[in-house]
Amino acid sequence: MRFRPTAVVLAFLLCSVSLRAAEALDSATGKEAKGVIFFDAKAIGIEGQAFADTKAPYDRLPGKADGVVRPPVWNLSRDSAGMAVRFVSDAPAIHARWSLTKEKLEMPHMAATGVSGLDLYVRTEKGNWHWLAVGKPAAQTTTAALISNIPAGKREYLLYLPLYNGVTSLEIGVPKGSTLFKPDARPAARAKPILFYGTSITHGACASRPGMVHTSILGRWFDRPVINLGFSGNGTMDDSMGNLLAELDVAVYVIDCLPNMDAKAVAAKAEPFIRALRKAKPNTPIVLVEDRTYGDAFLIESKAKRNAGSREEFRKTYAKLKAEGMTGLSYLEGEKLLGEDGDDTVDSSHPSDLGFMRQAEAMKVVLEPLLR
Repeated sequence: MRFRPTAVVLAFLLCSVSLRAAEALDSATGKEAKGVIFFDAKAIGIEGQAFADTKAPYDRLPGKADGVVRPPVWNLSRDSAGMAVRFVSDAPAIHARWSLTKEKLEMPHMAATGVSGLDLYVRTEKGNWHWLAVGKPAAQTTTAALISNIPAGKREYLLYLPLYNGVTSLEIGVPKGSTLFKPDARPAARAKPILFYGTSITHGACASRPGMVHTSILGRWFDRPVINLGFSGNGTMDDSMGNLLAELDVAVYVIDCLPNMDAKAVAAKAEPFIRALRKAKPNTPIVLVEDRTYGDAFLIESKAKRNAGSREEFRKTYAKLKAEGMTGLSYLEGEKLLGEDGDDTVDSSHPSDLGFMRQAEAMKVVLEPLLR
């Protein structure tokens, strides 16, 4: 009887081939500290950083954007939200050392692990990403053993950077005698990133750890890099941001700005923003996302009106562009983003981990056919 490998076995075999082919980093290029060799994450490669010509190592916008985008957008772009390091190692323990730009490690409604911490995932034998460890920030510079007592074997890892803090340096450490490898490039079919442009929700508020933002969840589900261009309170479809988005070669644009835009702003800015992006990228899918429903909108009339007003104007824009024949547009209604129980935000606006999971599930339905 001829052996027919299952999808799981094929995924494992493909993963194993990739791990065997990975390029080892020379331990001489690392820095030893107490029996651990630390390697600069930049030498391994950063996923989710859209622009190479940045002023600082982990900025999200290029240096030329300084003075072009609004000052709050520029300042928020110094946060490392969405960036990750993918690497391979046979080490029995994974260490990290990272330095932050801000002394404040947490926010009143968001844990330090999400604001300033690291988040480690490992690829399983089935080929899926599985959470493994969190890096808890202790100060502006933290050195930590993320995980130890790992059974022997070479594995692929994914390490997410902080959401609401900037990073000046990041090193990944393995015990002396172990090896750290660069990963193989992603297959061509999954190399282009998903780009998310939006608000504090896209930015990551208020995930308990960096891997729990919906952008990161979707990146793991689709096994693709993601670019997170969420700017807390400042995702407002500015022309300057549209021009920067248009420079990038991505699989799909997800535009999720309505939580920062009332009906008047949507009426004034949405149509020209979408038209300009479509003109620059005629074949790239664009997903338009309504604002999530405030958790207390069922009782607070002003919040219900806020949701309804911005959505009405956004739907008008979408309908107009579709009627004119613009192709490649998809639309996701805000009522589908969160649940009806009110348990998925921390303050009626910003999702908890539960809220981000629900939001990821809603976006997956729209993104899946576009990414096939």
